[in-house]
Amino acid sequence: MARTGAGTGTGAGRGGGARSGVKGARRPEVRLSGLELFAEGELEPDGDYDGVEFRELDLAGQDGGGARFMDCAVTGCGVDGTRLRKARVLDCVLTGLRGVGTDLAEATLRDVEVVDARLGGAQMYGAVWERVVVRGGKIDYLNLRQARLRDVVFEGCVLVEPDFGGARLERVEFVDCAVKSVDFTGVTLSDVDLRGAVELGIAGGVGRLSGAVISAAQLLDLAPVLAVELGIRVEG
Repeated sequence: MARTGAGTGTGAGRGGGARSGVKGARRPEVRLSGLELFAEGELEPDGDYDGVEFRELDLAGQDGGGARFMDCAVTGCGVDGTRLRKARVLDCVLTGLRGVGTDLAEATLRDVEVVDARLGGAQMYGAVWERVVVRGGKIDYLNLRQARLRDVVFEGCVLVEPDFGGARLERVEFVDCAVKSVDFTGVTLSDVDLRGAVELGIAGGVGRLSGAVISAAQLLDLAPVLAVELGIRVEG
């Protein structure tokens, strides 16, 4: 596993891209007003939720697969084992989500803010993220295999063993966040800025970093594992 120390911080994620020729991510602009509190009991498969606020609810084990959430706020809800496979989450703010095994496989997140989430084993393989900010919180064992991420920012959060295997990342920034034991196996990167990661540990796929930008300090820390990847013997 390769591990790097301090990156260049917020400035690298927000302003460094233009100076180095890396295209910065476009952030979502979500403005919610006049929301109606959810009072319908449980989520429904293929449900349609427009302008709804889900506040301090226990959604554990519920099935909202294929549902559409538009202009919604989800605040302080429990999502243990909640099934949202192939759901569409559009122009939404998700704050303080907590749960293990949440299923968002093949879901679409567009213009979404995820704030202070505490999730474990979230299944988001095959998902599509566009203009998404993940700010604060901690997510363990995030499964984004075969996902497509465009204009995504991970900011001030902790990601433990995230799996991007086979995913496509375009204009993705890591800002003031810790990324521990990330798997980049088979990933395709374009304009991915890793310089702002205050901790970066790569468990797999270090040879797939083409299309990413890292700091000089990160390069030095990655040198041993890069040498192994390239079959270079370092002696003396």
